[in-house]
Amino acid sequence: MTRTEQGSLTRVRQPGPVRVPRDPHPSVRPVLGIAAWASLAFVVLLWLHGGALQDLAAGGGSAVTAAGRITGLVAADLLLIQVFLMARVPWVERTWGQDQLVRWHRWVGFISFNLVLVHIALVVLGYATSDGKGIVSETVDLVVTYPGMLLAVASLGCMVAVVITSLRAARRRLRYESWHLLHLYGYLGVGLAIPHQIWTGTDFIPNAAARLFWWTSYVVCAGSVVLFRVGIPLWRNLRHRLVVSRVVVEGPGVVSVHLTGHRLDRLPVRAGQFFVWRFLDGPGWTRGNPYSLSAAPDGGSLRITAKDAGDGSARLASLRPGTRAIIEGPYGGLTGARRRRHRVLLIAGGIGITPLRALLDEPDYNRGEAVLLYRARDADELVFRDELAALAEHRGVRVEYLIGPRAPGRWLPGTAPKVSDATLLRRLLPDVASYDVFLCGPSPWMTTVQASVLQAGVPADQVHVERFDW
Repeated sequence: MTRTEQGSLTRVRQPGPVRVPRDPHPSVRPVLGIAAWASLAFVVLLWLHGGALQDLAAGGGSAVTAAGRITGLVAADLLLIQVFLMARVPWVERTWGQDQLVRWHRWVGFISFNLVLVHIALVVLGYATSDGKGIVSETVDLVVTYPGMLLAVASLGCMVAVVITSLRAARRRLRYESWHLLHLYGYLGVGLAIPHQIWTGTDFIPNAAARLFWWTSYVVCAGSVVLFRVGIPLWRNLRHRLVVSRVVVEGPGVVSVHLTGHRLDRLPVRAGQFFVWRFLDGPGWTRGNPYSLSAAPDGGSLRITAKDAGDGSARLASLRPGTRAIIEGPYGGLTGARRRRHRVLLIAGGIGITPLRALLDEPDYNRGEAVLLYRARDADELVFRDELAALAEHRGVRVEYLIGPRAPGRWLPGTAPKVSDATLLRRLLPDVASYDVFLCGPSPWMTTVQASVLQAGVPADQVHVERFDW
């Protein structure tokens, strides 16, 4: 471990009294959780109101069909929850962070899809039993004669495509842009399923409360997607008109892109957040990549820093001043709003330094209350050394470089003392439990770091992580 050398920085904020920021929407968590569970409970009540208990008691095909109805209703509700989770609603993003929302979105999606399959199997079996037909002939009859069923079959096809391409094995073989395009078919699947529910749903047609509930749910989800994934990004790009001002080589394969625009003081972004970026520099501009800000926004410019990882980031080095940038965002919750304590410990691995470097620009810590542990395989991988040295000199940031090949099963270099990572962390910061800890780096590495931080005694609500390996 080596202490940082001294240096200079063009712009340094003067330290002052600390005010730990809080989540601007603390009530979102319980409200949204209650709303999700309440919607599922209401769906069950609608099912019961539609005579489910009598059908179950009757047995035979009626009971099987009733079971098929409830799985379909719950699947439809979960599908809408899944869509809402990824509608990019700002206060939801800031509360949980996009990585957590993506995990919930994935799990809710797989549960919903499996329930759809069970729904189809039970309804076909129930109708076949009641009608005295075979499974194949009953399936054909349902698809051909019932209104909206052909659209429902198309909806199922869209969902199958989305689920298959969402499996990790499939995602590793697809470019992000191809996966994202295929994933959009999920919205088409939701839309194609609506006529089936409206025209043939026995829990929808005769019940005014059911119609109100489902139409409201569809409108809220569709409206959120249109507003936050289309309308607001379009408005922000038209308003702020971001362009590249210069490109700076930070190290081998690492570049920073500086951007300017119109009224950037009105762009609601914080240090630690990221945008999905597209640059109008020729063929392939439609491929978006998520890059975090590597400096806190100052109202007049933005800076992103990326390493050539073969995913389109290599194009950044060839950008020319004046190139127009298109953004989606800001996204992510790895911001000072998550802070619970005055002191802050930042642990970065490789290019994961970028959002943490931006957090060090914020004024909400006093001299000596911020510590940065910067992990790299070799000294050439380090970036922002002059800036970090200046922060150490002018703001009292303690910077420790952890350089060398990673020890097996550890997040520290192999040259670290042969004690547990948690023990070494407590030696470095005996009062580590009084710090908020922010982590950013490769996902497996962060998992190891997070485990050691928790073992060192830091409460879980003071450990803040955001992952990008969706």
